[in-house]
Amino acid sequence: MDDIWVEKYRPKGLNEVVGQDAIVERLTAYVKAENLPHLLFAGPAGTGKTTCAIAIAKDLYGEDWRNYFQELNASDERGIDVVREKIKEFARTAPIGKIPFKILFLDEADALTSDAQAALRRTMERYTHTCRFVLSCNFSSKILDPIQSRCAVFRFKPIRAEDVSKHLSKIAKNEGLTITKEGMDALIYIAQGDMRKAINSLQVAASVAKKIDDEVLYQVTSTARPEDVKKLMETAMKGQFLQARQILDELLIKYGLTGEDIVKQIHSTIFGLGIPDKYKVQIIEKTAETEFRIVEGSNDRIQIEALLAHMVLVGELIKAQAKK
Repeated sequence: MDDIWVEKYRPKGLNEVVGQDAIVERLTAYVKAENLPHLLFAGPAGTGKTTCAIAIAKDLYGEDWRNYFQELNASDERGIDVVREKIKEFARTAPIGKIPFKILFLDEADALTSDAQAALRRTMERYTHTCRFVLSCNFSSKILDPIQSRCAVFRFKPIRAEDVSKHLSKIAKNEGLTITKEGMDALIYIAQGDMRKAINSLQVAASVAKKIDDEVLYQVTSTARPEDVKKLMETAMKGQFLQARQILDELLIKYGLTGEDIVKQIHSTIFGLGIPDKYKVQIIEKTAETEFRIVEGSNDRIQIEALLAHMVLVGELIKAQAKK
């Protein structure tokens, strides 16, 4: 268990990247031409942005790719000084070899300050011949328009369930693990399209048991079962507020969840409730308000109980509507 599986099973080239077929096809064309523009990778966490950047470098430069590739995390060094010093120093020197440019990968670029982005814009323009920039971010709207216009933008989407399942099955086979059907369903639910989270969850579960089932996964990842969250909501909508409160206590204690975790799971469960859409809208609106208040520092327990109380009222409206 010394290895970090996310790194151990990182693709060795673009042909091994999982779940982003359309993006990989375009990037492969750049590699075959031995040329590429500045790139902007945008999308949720764990969908392959960093993996694609490293895979491009491996395909272009081969075994010596580390000599031509530098990764910086903008969330650690956010100011204008890092652009003026580290980035400029790397970008200005030409590489030795068949490929006439190096690659600078700037992870979490949306964390850069506005001044730093303004300085980066000029650096990207000035040193294009010796360095190509690959920017990665979760929210492309936080990247200045002049930088976006200088880049080919690739929008990554959450990894499909079948791709997550296929890749995890491959890892399990290599590591001598058995994943039950319920366990795989749990991994897919926990990951929510985030391959990194799926692999890390599997590795943590593997430290507990060689046979990975849903019970082990929900415990080690501190995630409530979807059916438990659904039971919580349905109990509240039946008007049984105190019983719903008891179920909430069980979730908080058994899984060690925070208020924000529970609200997020409530949100993902709303769409599976067998109630008319207009009542789902009311619950979603209240859920959003609850999440905002918790993030702003309100008491988790009070806010979630207020959300459950709102569900009780929605349940009463549903009953009244049924009687008409």
